[in-house]
Amino acid sequence: MTDEVKDNRPLAGVRVLELGQLIAGPHAGSMLAYFGAEVVKIETPGKGDPIRHWRALDKDGTSWWWRSVGRNKKSVTVNLKSDRGREIVRDLMLQSDVVLENFRPGTLEKWGLGPDEIRAQKPDVIFSRVSGYGQTGPRAHRPGYASACEAYGGFRYVNGYADRPPVRPNLSLGDTLAGMHSMIGVLLALLSRGKTGNGQVVDVSIFESVFNTLEAVVPEYSGAGLVREPSGSTITGIVPTNTYKCSDDKYVVIGGNGDSIYRRLMKTAGRPDLADDPRLSDNIGRVEHEQEIDKAIGEWTSSVTSEQVLNALEEAEVPSGPIYSVSDMFEDEHYKARGLFEAVPGDSESVVVPAIHPRLTDTPGRTDSGGPALGEHTDQILADLLSLDADAIEQLRAEGVV
Repeated sequence: MTDEVKDNRPLAGVRVLELGQLIAGPHAGSMLAYFGAEVVKIETPGKGDPIRHWRALDKDGTSWWWRSVGRNKKSVTVNLKSDRGREIVRDLMLQSDVVLENFRPGTLEKWGLGPDEIRAQKPDVIFSRVSGYGQTGPRAHRPGYASACEAYGGFRYVNGYADRPPVRPNLSLGDTLAGMHSMIGVLLALLSRGKTGNGQVVDVSIFESVFNTLEAVVPEYSGAGLVREPSGSTITGIVPTNTYKCSDDKYVVIGGNGDSIYRRLMKTAGRPDLADDPRLSDNIGRVEHEQEIDKAIGEWTSSVTSEQVLNALEEAEVPSGPIYSVSDMFEDEHYKARGLFEAVPGDSESVVVPAIHPRLTDTPGRTDSGGPALGEHTDQILADLLSLDADAIEQLRAEGVV
């Protein structure tokens, strides 16, 4: 643990060394930093994490995304291709509680920086290793981006429509899920270390993080031989829950699959006959007559505006909601009341980033700063943690090590 505890957030005093780049590992680092960990991010001199330059850029050429994923972190540039650079990283590992990395398996070992080497000197260090397919098994050596791992992990198969190619959401969902699993693993390892005094390795793969979301897909196949197929905007075996178009060409989501909720929904839709139909009194019967139910709901929603639908269903206590874009979120009073937007400074202008869930009542997380400039904290970290003076740091810079 670091000596100075600056606040009461749950991870204050925990130092994390973040290696790797892009999304999965850095997302875990963002969450850890949000809840108080000191996250020191190692980046390549002159280039940095590629995500600094992905997607939309501000007028200084830095991605807006970087301000979010790089929040609360300290940027240190080190050339890991040099012997001296690897020595510096080794020394920083020995000063850390957690090492977070998402290189291809075997990379750290090739550099002499693997868990076995480091834990031989510091048994209580925790390694969280994020990869596409895990640290073991016949696919471990393969590069694993979210797109391929979402497919291999089963998500893409069930996503979309049966008569169209499998689709992806316009997000790197697998990376985010892997980052969340990495954080969970780190927290569990920290709890275990508090009991045993020892660190351990957290092995997280993107495909298994996706696989972990498949709910009943595995036991239904094992027990009944059922293969869950894509079902468009519905979900197999639960009726009614769907997306419906309204007269203003907007869509709403309605989930009326509870027995009493279903009856309230159909009465609100002007179909008391279907509300009281004994064939539809439970979910098993409603699944058998899904098309009839969806047709009736769709006829009602298409005759009124989305606002009228949502107001009527709110009064009837039927779960429903609009389909929001990010611009809708910014205008919504509930989003604002929940404090979901945090403004942080950029190089020359501020940017709003999302608050990170979950919400803790007594020791909440917070965003102290947006993603830092490349190498902004190099001198500070090398001086504070490795006791290097200004001349030594300048020599390392001249040699291209930092």
